[in-house]
Amino acid sequence: MAAKKQTRGKCAFCGKETAKGWMTRHLKSCEARAAAVEKADGKKGTEQNIYHLQIEDAYQKDFWLHLEMNGNATMEELDAYLRAIWLECCGHLSEFTFEAWSEDATVDMETRADKVFSVGAELLHLYDFGTTSETVVKVIDEREGQPMSEHPIFLMSRNGMPEVTCLECDRRAEWLCMECLIEDGEMGIFCREHIEEHPHDGYGDPVELVNSPRVGMCGYDGPAEPPY
Repeated sequence: MAAKKQTRGKCAFCGKETAKGWMTRHLKSCEARAAAVEKADGKKGTEQNIYHLQIEDAYQKDFWLHLEMNGNATMEELDAYLRAIWLECCGHLSEFTFEAWSEDATVDMETRADKVFSVGAELLHLYDFGTTSETVVKVIDEREGQPMSEHPIFLMSRNGMPEVTCLECDRRAEWLCMECLIEDGEMGIFCREHIEEHPHDGYGDPVELVNSPRVGMCGYDGPAEPPY
């Protein structure tokens, strides 16, 4: 059986496009990133630990992010970023934990990143304790210096929109039928032409596919864009 084609993403520094499995290596060796770090470190200010985070959906591995997060930023700020780019639909509760569904392993949202993160550490972010989105946060690397942005988090790369094909033809799917998902347990995905012909009256309008693993869950409808 042929291996599934990995989603690809672009490096924010040099624009190179690479598959998920190679992006970590690329970012570590990217000359444009090294130059950006050197420029940032030339600024005045107190140095801090800054963390390279690799983030992916726990089940839908096509969805991933590479972020750089300031050590003096709080976990609440990372939570807000994940909500904005992937998760927010109805203001649900969320938490970070070192062990799924364990209150003793929960990390307080007010905790600074440098009190939680170290290279090799892995956390789970849970959003919505009914229809739960589970996101894995891995600490890939750490540097000491100045941040590259005025914001607490810098987006270094993310997956491009996964390529999925319409169930009725070979064109790119753009819409999800919730009736298929809820009643039949199937991802009823269709192109623009075939979604208009497909019956879905019992569950309202179809949902547009956006670059988020939460599509089809609860009331999520995007926009799946970074907050900054």
